[in-house]
Amino acid sequence: MIVKTDEERQALLEIGAICAKVRDTMREATKPGVTTKELDQIAKEMFEAEGALSAPIHDENFPGQTCISVNEEVAHGIPSQRVIREGDLVNIDVSALKNGYYADTGISFVVGEADDPVKQQVCDVAEEAFDAAMTKIKVGSKLSQIGKAVHATARKNGLKVIKNLTGHGVGQSLHEAPAHIMNYFDPNEKTLLKEGMVLAVEPFISSNATFVTEGKNEWAFETSDKSYVAQIEHTVIVTKDGPILTTKLDETD
Repeated sequence: MIVKTDEERQALLEIGAICAKVRDTMREATKPGVTTKELDQIAKEMFEAEGALSAPIHDENFPGQTCISVNEEVAHGIPSQRVIREGDLVNIDVSALKNGYYADTGISFVVGEADDPVKQQVCDVAEEAFDAAMTKIKVGSKLSQIGKAVHATARKNGLKVIKNLTGHGVGQSLHEAPAHIMNYFDPNEKTLLKEGMVLAVEPFISSNATFVTEGKNEWAFETSDKSYVAQIEHTVIVTKDGPILTTKLDETD
């Protein structure tokens, strides 16, 4: 999507703020003893109160309001009776639409004290990689510079990136052009960033594996060696004044 009017921007900011509030409320509720289904119910109630719809359900017929991935699950974990435990590495991915406009956001974090310091490391480096990617969001810059920055940050910290999970365009549907925003440098990617482009940027930082495979069900992705993987995702509008993060509350409230 290319944002052309102030009304479009405001609609994107509105759904972005909704997704951010849902994400943060779910994170706050993620304590030992809670089930991922109970966390997903929070999203259902908040979406209904805000007049928003779950994008995974609306667009993909996903069996949950949100994707909640725990430990060995990297992405697209189905909310279930799985009980969260102290030290779990959890990813919450929230995407929704309201009035025809979408936002997509995700966060990985350790519940309580990590039982392995690498779990916290991948989360911290995912944040660092996302921040590095934002320095490349400039009108006229190459889309490929985002992945280059993410990969460089991972390597600097002795970690790797997941190569077959990518960011994407977003806005008036959950997945739009550009179809892929790689987490590594792709020299064949010639797309230039344009004023008003809407992107979901989501570094996936791994302790070892570079690819995910199908997991325990038709939706979840896992790594074959059970590497720890963390993701940070925000919906971003490209502007001449720099990136606007619609799903970062301190920039939208």
